[in-house]
Amino acid sequence: MLHWIIDQKYTVGIVLGAVFGMLARLSMLRTDYRQYPTYPHGKIIHISLGVIAAALGSVAVPSLLDKNYTAVTFLTVAAQQFRDVRNMERQTLSKIDSMELVPRGATYIEGIAMVFEGRNYMVIFTSFVTALFSIILAWYWGIVAGIIAILITNHFKSGKSIHHIADVQTANVRMDGPNLYVNDIYIMNVGLDDTREIIRKRGIGLILIPKNKNCRVTIANIGQRQALLHDLSTILGVYRDEGEPSLLPLAKLDMADGRLAVFLLPQEMDVEKARKVLLQSPVLESAVRMPSEADVQQAGKEGA
Repeated sequence: MLHWIIDQKYTVGIVLGAVFGMLARLSMLRTDYRQYPTYPHGKIIHISLGVIAAALGSVAVPSLLDKNYTAVTFLTVAAQQFRDVRNMERQTLSKIDSMELVPRGATYIEGIAMVFEGRNYMVIFTSFVTALFSIILAWYWGIVAGIIAILITNHFKSGKSIHHIADVQTANVRMDGPNLYVNDIYIMNVGLDDTREIIRKRGIGLILIPKNKNCRVTIANIGQRQALLHDLSTILGVYRDEGEPSLLPLAKLDMADGRLAVFLLPQEMDVEKARKVLLQSPVLESAVRMPSEADVQQAGKEGA
């Protein structure tokens, strides 16, 4: 058996690479409160793509070692296919989003589509590393490299959450005549008496306080705000039906200091749980801004 493994090192390397690539994809595949990917058909699609990505990554190693560089060009074809998958996810989620009481928003959808494309590349990385160590060194080193690669991919599978960029505090919801406030931040004008009464009974408020000016610009992003409202509404429910715009959750900025006020009418009246949901909500990559890194900022520091 040992002699066969040594003689068939390419086969062993490809098999181990494909196996660890699939394990990496399975470890990154989760259906959470967003219900995406859906079970079971959504998962079947992504697992199938994971098998393809794992096979591509493992087969690339023997091609490189045999100096068959032309064969490696199929990776560019795979990259194009994964980009097409990203477009498919974007279109699917955009159509579904129009049916949501509180939509995800285009920025959130783009982030989800980007994640699923990127995870296929992580699978290729895992299978490539596993196959490389298996063929060059030994099969057991391939297993070690595969485990380390899976740990690396799982480290990078999730980005930052709101608690990295802002503090979240509970706040009072109050009506000043027809005007709705969360603490001292104006939200909107409420004209109907029935709506005002619902807000008094069921309204909860939260305040996000950015940790620096980069974070201030990030939470001001419209797409990031919409993602926060969607997550809150998905987990806590929302006390509204179609055709009731006055009961829609809202997030408004304090223009003076960059604080973000969040107003919500949830089905589950638990303000502390709402605070925890906000803290764990993802920071969208498309919403991240870093004005402190601009050249003008650096020039100002040097002049000082």
